[in-house]
Amino acid sequence: MPLRKIEIIVPDEKESTCRDLLDDETVIHYWRDHSEQSGHILKVLVDAVDTESFLDKAEKQFNNSEGFRLVMVTVDATLPRIEKDENEEEEQDGSTKSEEDEDEQIQVRVSREELYTEISDAVNLNRVYMSLVVLSTIVAALGILRDNTAVVIGAMVIAPLLGPNVGLALSTTLADWELGLISIKTNIAGLLAALAISVGFGIVMTVDSNLYHIASRTEVHLSDIALALASGAAGVLAYTVGMSTAVIGVMVAVALLPPLVVAGLLLGDMQWELAYFSILLLFTNVICVNLAGIATFILQGVRPRTWYESQKAKKYNKIALAIWLTLVVLLALTIYFS
Repeated sequence: MPLRKIEIIVPDEKESTCRDLLDDETVIHYWRDHSEQSGHILKVLVDAVDTESFLDKAEKQFNNSEGFRLVMVTVDATLPRIEKDENEEEEQDGSTKSEEDEDEQIQVRVSREELYTEISDAVNLNRVYMSLVVLSTIVAALGILRDNTAVVIGAMVIAPLLGPNVGLALSTTLADWELGLISIKTNIAGLLAALAISVGFGIVMTVDSNLYHIASRTEVHLSDIALALASGAAGVLAYTVGMSTAVIGVMVAVALLPPLVVAGLLLGDMQWELAYFSILLLFTNVICVNLAGIATFILQGVRPRTWYESQKAKKYNKIALAIWLTLVVLLALTIYFS
């Protein structure tokens, strides 16, 4: 896991209280600085997996202090190299920790704040997002109508559909309704825009339902549920461990973009029955991606900072999981009897 440099700016009168943070076992190295304009500056080097616990302690200690500011940046390299203490790794063999201590261990992932910042940027409904939706839909529609697999894959590479779905899953996990509303709005806007463009193509162009890329999206199987669940879990894992989401985004686009475009093409060509199955496949994938996303965030230990917010989030998580699971079961029954 990479390193992070955390810079903490506090008023000069709070300088003496920084000792508690510096004594934290997650601190690899630290140095101090001072600014006449900002005050005392503390710079700390920590492992990425330890940033969440450190940030929570810093926020709890200084959040009410006027002039407090915390900035975290990724460290590309540092010399000398950081060597792990083997004695710390062997401590776990004694099995002396209680079950509560084990539950509180930080998972192998980036911090909650990094997740929130990156995902909140990916759910913004702006010109870039809508442009990518329009372009990816046009490329996908032409690739499907030409039965050209390479073109369809190219469309999925540029489709920005991962962000809003992961954002909806994270908002549910953290009980953050503001992020959830933005994610829903962005997701709906993108899906409707793609559907409208696809319908337009279906009206003006001949749609052959025997083409592979159309026929394969008008047959819904129970295995499609497993594909969508795997796609959603992979997308969330890519975010939580700090991996590049470019490749993983293609996996989610596989589950969402082609069925959506095929549904629009068939609706435009007035092939209602086949369009129904494409829409059913789309709903199945959207529901499964979000269900897998919420479950993966929970398993990765993503939760709000305070105890009160965590308890509230647990309640909403149970409700959300129950709703998504119920929808998955209903869709599975519909697919089975169809």
